[in-house]
Amino acid sequence: MTPKDSTRVASVARLNKDGLGNRSLAEWWANEQSQNTPEATAISEAAQLLQTSDIPVAFPTETVYGLGADATRSAAVQGIYKAKQRPSDNPLIVHIDSLEMLDRLLNPTPKSPCGTKTAQNTIPSIYGPLIERFWPGPLTILLPNPSGSCLAPQVTSNLTTFGVRMPSSPLARLLIHVADRPLAAPSANASTKPSPTAAEHVFHDLHGRIELILDGGPCGVGVESTVVDGLSNPPSILRPGGVGIEELRKCPGWENVQLGYQDGTLDVKEVPRAPGMKYRHYSPKARVVLFEAGSNAQGVVSHVKHDLEDTAIGAHSIGIVRTRTWKRGLQLLPEEDIEKTSKTIPSLVDNLVEFTISVGDKKKDVFDCHLGSEPEGVARGLFAALRAMDEKEVDVIYVEGVSNEEYLAAAVMNRLRKAAGSTFKV
Repeated sequence: MTPKDSTRVASVARLNKDGLGNRSLAEWWANEQSQNTPEATAISEAAQLLQTSDIPVAFPTETVYGLGADATRSAAVQGIYKAKQRPSDNPLIVHIDSLEMLDRLLNPTPKSPCGTKTAQNTIPSIYGPLIERFWPGPLTILLPNPSGSCLAPQVTSNLTTFGVRMPSSPLARLLIHVADRPLAAPSANASTKPSPTAAEHVFHDLHGRIELILDGGPCGVGVESTVVDGLSNPPSILRPGGVGIEELRKCPGWENVQLGYQDGTLDVKEVPRAPGMKYRHYSPKARVVLFEAGSNAQGVVSHVKHDLEDTAIGAHSIGIVRTRTWKRGLQLLPEEDIEKTSKTIPSLVDNLVEFTISVGDKKKDVFDCHLGSEPEGVARGLFAALRAMDEKEVDVIYVEGVSNEEYLAAAVMNRLRKAAGSTFKV
C-alpha cells in the first residue's frame, strides 16, 4: 500500500482532556462507542489501519508524538523506517497498554504466538520498583527477547533484547487497547529532525508519507522516554528522558545506576542498544550553536556579534533560545528599543518575538524565544522552539544550555548536543 496524497488529521483532543477517570480502558471505549462520538470513529479507523495496513499511524503520547505500527508484523514495522527514512539498525521501542500484554509478549507459544496467560518468562525483579513508580509513564525498560518471539526482527534490529514502555497518555493506551497490538512507535518526525510535540509538526514532516494523524493537542513532557538497562550490573541509563537520574536512584536496586550513553554518537560500526545512541538527532535546518550552562553572558554576546559581522558565515537572520540567565535579544539592542520595535510571532511555542538590528550597512532579523527557567518548561518547549525558528528560516540558532544535574535537564542537554553543530563554554 502507499499513502494517500493528502494525509488526514483527526482531532481526538477531547479524549486527552477527559482521560480515563476511574474507568478501565474497556469501559472507556465501550462508552465512546455507545455514543458514536467522532473520536470513537477516529480511534476505530486508526486501530483498523494498525491491524491491516503497512503504513504507520501517528498518535500523541505524553512525551512526543509517536509513529505507530503493529510490532508483530515485519511489513508494518518496515513502514515506519520508510516513512521516517530512518536507518534500519536503529531499534524501536514497543508500546503496550497493560502488563497483561507484556506477559503475552514474554511468553509466546506455537498455538498463540503472542498470547499465553501462563507466565513462564517473567519481568526481571530489578524492574519491579521502576514499574511500580513510573508505569504508566515516560520510562522504557530493556528486556530479553524470548525464544520464538512474536516481535518483528526489525523492531529489535536483531538484538537479543527489546525496549518496552507503557505510556501514561490514556489516549495512547486506548489506541493500543482497541488495536489489540503492541505498537512499535518511534517519534513521528522525519529522521534526524526535531521530535514532534504537536500534530502540526508531524504533518509538516510526514505529509504524504502516512494516511492518518490523531491530533491530541500538545504533548506534556516534550522529550522522549528514559531508556534503562537493568540487565547489566550495575544498571545503566541508555538514553536520558522524562524520568531523571535522581528519581531512578531513589528506587531499590537503582541507587548506583550508571550513565550508559554519550551525548555524541557511537562509532559507525557499533550497534545501538537503544534509540538515539548512534545517529545525529533533533536537528533543525539551521545551524545550532549551544552554549553550555554557566557561560559568561558577555562572552556569548561577543561570539554572536562576531558571527553576525563575519561575511563567511553569512547569517541574515538568527534565532535565540533562552532559558535562565540570558537577557532578551542578548541585548543586541537596548531593552527599550526591543520593547518598542519587537512584534510577537504566532507560533506553537510561547514568547516568540521578532526585531531587527543593524550590522554595518545591513539589517538582520532576530527571533527570540524564552522557554523559562524550569527544566519542565524547557523540555516541553525545546523541539517546538527549534521548529519555530526553522519556519522563520533563520541561519543560526543560539541556545542557552541548562545544568545537567537537574531533573529532565540531562535529557534536554543530550538532545541539544546531538542537534548542535557547535558547542561552547565561554
